[in-house]
This record gives sequence, structure tokens and C-alpha cells, in this order.
Amino acid sequence: MRIWDINPGFLNDQSLLGEHRELHGIHSIISKGKSGYSRHPETLRWYSHLSALVIRHELLVEEMKLREFNHYSPLHRDTRSFEWPTIFIDSPAAQYRLLQKKYVRKKQGRISLPRNIQELWAAHKYSVMARSPSICKEIGKRVAAEEITFDALSEKLVLFLRTLPPQERITNAVFHMWGYISDYSLVNPQELTNIELLQKIQKKSREYNIDYLLHSTALSELMFYARWPSFLEE
Repeated sequence: MRIWDINPGFLNDQSLLGEHRELHGIHSIISKGKSGYSRHPETLRWYSHLSALVIRHELLVEEMKLREFNHYSPLHRDTRSFEWPTIFIDSPAAQYRLLQKKYVRKKQGRISLPRNIQELWAAHKYSVMARSPSICKEIGKRVAAEEITFDALSEKLVLFLRTLPPQERITNAVFHMWGYISDYSLVNPQELTNIELLQKIQKKSREYNIDYLLHSTALSELMFYARWPSFLEE
């Protein structure tokens, strides 16, 4: 059993759907007090973190939708507290390495597994920008100067992407992403909501094969956070 900590975009289809099944299993074991796999390390680290597990589920679902998979098994959070586990079974960098071995001669995920800090940063840039433009600039400079290791950056990004991005900063990041598809659309982005903008960005990115966006974590994860207010009301 495994719940990955890195963005679901790095998982291939088999791993993505496999995590979704196992996440439902862990949620059921914890919420219903089942005994099967209740002492498994992956299950143990999610005790007292069910609402964060639901967020991971929602991020998986957004990635599934982006890949045009159907989804019929919603999970409902039990509180408004979203405290994440403080431990990893494997560090984020180790998770990338595990997938590199797992995907030898196999199809990778939507986002190619990063081979260096530059590729790792490029995939996460807009997700970080949606949370803090200043931290985005700071990390960008450290990456350009090679002042941070792959292992350190991997963990920093996983932890930072667990923070809630304010809606106005999501708008800022989405407008930057819009620049890549603006030549292919006649709509005025100022007249659209973040959700509508992301829907169009997703569609145009696939239609015109815009690699930089197709290999961005933001393409799926920001869709969930853009609908955060309605998620809290569900």
C-alpha cells in the first residue's frame, strides 16, 4: 500500500489509478475501524489526518479528470482541519528514484520524472507562484545558481504545495499560464473565473500540445484549489 507525496502528475496511469484504490482502502480502514492493513506503516501515518487524505484524493481526482478518466467514488472530509502527516515513508526525492526504476521501459506520467533540479523546478513553478510570487522568485534564483540539492528541493516543494493558495494568487498564476495559450483563444480572460480559465488552459494545452503547461503540476492541482470555497461547503 502506498500514498505518494509527490504530485500525482508524475504518476503514470497505472500508478495513479492504483493509488486512488489504495487511498480509498486506507480511508475505509481508518474511518470504519477495520483491521486489515491497520498496522501497515502507510495506514498508520494517516491516522488523525483523514481530512488531509481527502485532499490528496481530490488532487488525484483532478489528475484523473485531466487524463479523461471517469470518477464515481467521492470522499467527504470529516473536519475543516487539514493537518498533514509529518513523516514520509520514503523522502520525496526517493519517491522520484523509485518511480524511475519502476517505469523502466514503461510509459511515464503526464509530467516526465525530473532528472535534475531545473526540470524539477520547471514542473512546480506555477504551483509555487500561486502560493507566493516572492518565494517563487527566491527558489528560481537558488535553482539557477545551483544553490539547492535535488533532495532538498524535492522535499521543500512537497511541503510548500500542501499550503492553501489564496484565490487572488491563483488568479495571478493562472494569468501567467494563460500567456501560453492566449494566441489560441479569443476570449477575454478578465471575464472568466479561475475555474473557467483553467478549463480553457487544460483544453488548449492538450489541443495544441503546449509542453510547458502539460508538464506543470499546476495544470491539475490548481483546479482543485480554485474550487476550494465550494469544497468547504460540500
